[in-house]
Amino acid sequence: MKISDIKAWEIIDSRGNPTIATKVILDDDTSATAMVPSGASTGTYEAVELRDQDSNRYMGKGVLKAIKNIEEKIKPLLIGLDPSLQEEIDTLMIKADNTENKGNFGANAILAVSLAVAKAAAKGLNMPLYRYLAKFNPNFNGTFLLPLPMMNIANGGRHANWSTDIQEYMIIPIGAQSMKEAVRFCAEIYQSLKTTLKDKKYSTTVGDEGGFAPNVESNEEIFTLISEAVEKAGYVLGKDIAFAIDAAASEFYKNNIYELKKEGKELSGEELADFYKKLMEKYPIISLEDVFAEDDWDNFKNFTIFSKDKYQVVGDDLFVTNIERLKKGIEEGSANSILIKFNQIGTLTETIKTILLAKENGLTSVISHRSGETEDTFIADLAVAFSTGQIKTGAPARSERTAKYNRLLEIENEAGSEVELAEFPFKINN
Repeated sequence: MKISDIKAWEIIDSRGNPTIATKVILDDDTSATAMVPSGASTGTYEAVELRDQDSNRYMGKGVLKAIKNIEEKIKPLLIGLDPSLQEEIDTLMIKADNTENKGNFGANAILAVSLAVAKAAAKGLNMPLYRYLAKFNPNFNGTFLLPLPMMNIANGGRHANWSTDIQEYMIIPIGAQSMKEAVRFCAEIYQSLKTTLKDKKYSTTVGDEGGFAPNVESNEEIFTLISEAVEKAGYVLGKDIAFAIDAAASEFYKNNIYELKKEGKELSGEELADFYKKLMEKYPIISLEDVFAEDDWDNFKNFTIFSKDKYQVVGDDLFVTNIERLKKGIEEGSANSILIKFNQIGTLTETIKTILLAKENGLTSVISHRSGETEDTFIADLAVAFSTGQIKTGAPARSERTAKYNRLLEIENEAGSEVELAEFPFKINN
């Protein structure tokens, strides 16, 4: 197989903003297309997404410059190469970009090509993407692990016009025995929550990731509403369903203070930790993401010490899928889990290396979507190929979210006895 052509064009993501689609064509006319997502609450240390800054198009968010870089700078580097040489191809693009944050070509341009190359290689070999990607996983033991969904059913923060300070309220179907059960549990609770909100005269408007965004009085009120919905749907909290949050605390952090507007409080890091702990005492919250700001290493460390092996403490803005920041977190004991978003770092190879480094050091990995998504399902195959055991990809609503769940259901159906659903990796206190 040889790469014979690369094409790129502008498409729109789930927020109506432009992003990139890229097709890699092989010399036997095999082709595959990848689409890259975009975040709203982005970490300071993420790789740079190149935008046109032309106010006459898409309010300055166009990606024609990044597309031009693909066609004029990246394509000549890769023509004639074997697409299965993923690391070599990604390294070529990184070196040619010649910046630490991929700000020259744009991480969105580089990633679009990186993912399309992998898809084309898999297709050229007539292999499902997850099977092809598994060859890059030195820990693969022959059984594919379907990731346990962390379904976002209520949105706040920047994803929902600050209906709450906490950005995401998620449910984890810890009692499910298969992907089809996991999806069903969550979908039924999502519909139950919609009914609960209607009955209580709340709005059922949804945020960027499909979760409901009612205008509640406090951050805790959402937990009471979801708890009621879980019960109405016929499930048991702590047995069938547990909770997870993404606080996205960098978004409400300023001048060493965490401002919770829904609580009318300004808190120190220690006081914010106490706020979370009180919620954890009342509700089965077993996974907490970005509970402090992206450079608040000390409070992350203290909270991880408190959590021990009972709670998952996930670093997203803290790590931004970056090996160097992950190494620092490992040395300091800042978290016991990392969120994986490949557009934070910009290539498939770097993403894989980050996943493997986390596993080598006892951290779990949660594969994640972005708030500005496409119908591309690459992350579903990635989670299966590397047995990460967990995936965040939004509510069981909106096609850019359900596409990933439907892909996982397809893999479960296709792989049969070769696949099983992951269990939550930390102790669950019922």
